[in-house]
Amino acid sequence: MSSIVEALLRIAFSIGSEPVTWLEIIGFGSGAACVWLTVRQHILNWPVGLVQVVAYIFVFLDAKLYADAGLQMVYVVLGVWGWVNWTRGYAKLPMRPRESTNLELQMQLLFLGIITGLLWLWLSTKTDSTTPIPDAFTTALSLVATYGQAKKLIESWYFWILADLIYVPLYLYKHLPLTAILYTGFLAMCVMGLRAWVKDAAKFSTTYECEF
Repeated sequence: MSSIVEALLRIAFSIGSEPVTWLEIIGFGSGAACVWLTVRQHILNWPVGLVQVVAYIFVFLDAKLYADAGLQMVYVVLGVWGWVNWTRGYAKLPMRPRESTNLELQMQLLFLGIITGLLWLWLSTKTDSTTPIPDAFTTALSLVATYGQAKKLIESWYFWILADLIYVPLYLYKHLPLTAILYTGFLAMCVMGLRAWVKDAAKFSTTYECEF
């Protein structure tokens, strides 16, 4: 396994003076496909997303973005959960996008603050991370956004948009140019996803119970 990862971490080409590895290319392709499928509310976004997160576990470890690497591991679990959640929705009635209830939104913001603080403390004291604050904040944002995506909460797109606005300069700073380009594309697709989900939710306005 290690020999395969080492081979995939070899340089495939360079963008200017910045090298791009085969794993980053795999993450780029599967990541772009995943977001496009999510915008279209296609269930295949989950298995395609799993390919992306496995690739980026090793990309981020190599770049010393430890919180982001750990986030990808959590994504594996959340990806399976989201896949199952959407599958159950398809088996009954199609899940429709909806707004978070007040309680759901408060809980998401509380979780965002707590996880950011805990990750920042760990990264700044227990690792050699050079970007503990943005790494911690974007990781927390992404966790909240993934939860919302699995529940088809419209607010998940706002969390993704904020995360991507930070991720792009962060990845440029960490010499991951292809990933920065990918997240620039993510930002545009997140805006498209937000508009599409809002439009779909307006067609099927229903009252939901909080499911925390």
